[in-house]
Amino acid sequence: MTLEAFTTAAAGCTAQLVGIAQRLVAVASPNPPGDVAACAREAAAILAEMAPTARVTLHETAPGVVNLVAVAQGHAAGRRLVFNGHLDTFPVNEALPWTVAPLGGELRDGRLYGRGAADMKGGIAASLVAFALLARHPGLWRGEAVLTLAGDEESMGTLGTRWLLDNVPEATGDAVIIGDAGSPRVLRFGEKGFLWVEVEAAGRAAHGAHVHLGENALDRLSLALDALRGLRALQPAAPASVMAAIAAAQAVSEPLSGAGEAAVLGSVTVNIGRVEGGTSPNLVPAHARAAADIRLPVGVGCAVAEAALHAALDVLPGVTWRVLRRFEPNHTDPESELVRLAAEVAGRVLGEACAVNMRVGGSDSRWFRLAGLPTIVYGPTPHNMGGADEFAVVEELRQVAQVHALTALAFLSR
Repeated sequence: MTLEAFTTAAAGCTAQLVGIAQRLVAVASPNPPGDVAACAREAAAILAEMAPTARVTLHETAPGVVNLVAVAQGHAAGRRLVFNGHLDTFPVNEALPWTVAPLGGELRDGRLYGRGAADMKGGIAASLVAFALLARHPGLWRGEAVLTLAGDEESMGTLGTRWLLDNVPEATGDAVIIGDAGSPRVLRFGEKGFLWVEVEAAGRAAHGAHVHLGENALDRLSLALDALRGLRALQPAAPASVMAAIAAAQAVSEPLSGAGEAAVLGSVTVNIGRVEGGTSPNLVPAHARAAADIRLPVGVGCAVAEAALHAALDVLPGVTWRVLRRFEPNHTDPESELVRLAAEVAGRVLGEACAVNMRVGGSDSRWFRLAGLPTIVYGPTPHNMGGADEFAVVEELRQVAQVHALTALAFLSR
């Protein structure tokens, strides 16, 4: 096969792509509970049909948590490129006002419906098509193409992508492409970090008419939450290339992701997500608790944020706090080879420039970047993600598959 024929095949994959996505959507893999075994087996069956020369292994890391690794060889030694995706989805939740069968994979008006269609079985289907194209035509490239499908992304990935990186040598490589939810018009090269923090305040109970005899735990908690929100003033020391990319992407990215995205990507945000305390208006509460999600831009590490929390909270009487979850902000240099290649390919496929930007939410890309692997996220728009009538636009899935295939081919041909 010639390069021109490969490009034509990648552009003409729509029917095959839809069929694969429908097969994956039809197999429920909600997390919780996180049982993706049947979906992993279905993906292995698809690979046996599409890429029979590939070596496929399944790795069960906990009951029902099954990870898939597929490896295809080029015609000579070279670099290794890894496609990655996650098999688990949000719960199906049949009680939502679905107008289609949640696992039916219905195709209507250019849209593919069903739980996981956008997050991220549509993206997995795109990577499967790209991987299979490479596997069938090894004469065009060198090295190894690898597909890793993780069974544990919605629960932070410790039993999925993290486990694969620690235990399967083929899961690491020279570049990583992930088809997680986003938009074909925006190539994501990094994402914010986070701290999940729980704050507790102790007081002394009393009657509400005799406040002088008590210590109001909610008042103390309120002061702590004000201090928590003070972290928004932290100034990031981000590389100039990252800030320039965020600014350059704003005109394309914000109409898709919402006005204000650029400011959020470049700053610390604090969301107070839960507050508990008190039993009655006329009682002084003796205990109160809150939880917050603090998102950290590139240039504000977890240690910096935690030092600020110590300084702000440790001096408050009756207040204690702890970190529930943490992960560092992470990025691949937006001027790196992988990012430049993918952006160039996406521009050709879309017929217009593709924005290159950070990602507000988290994904398994963080594990690869933590391991030092250049990593991008390029996937379909997540319509109704986690809600009723989740769908992905078929044309976007085709664009994603084409970009994955051509970027991988270009990277492995060098």
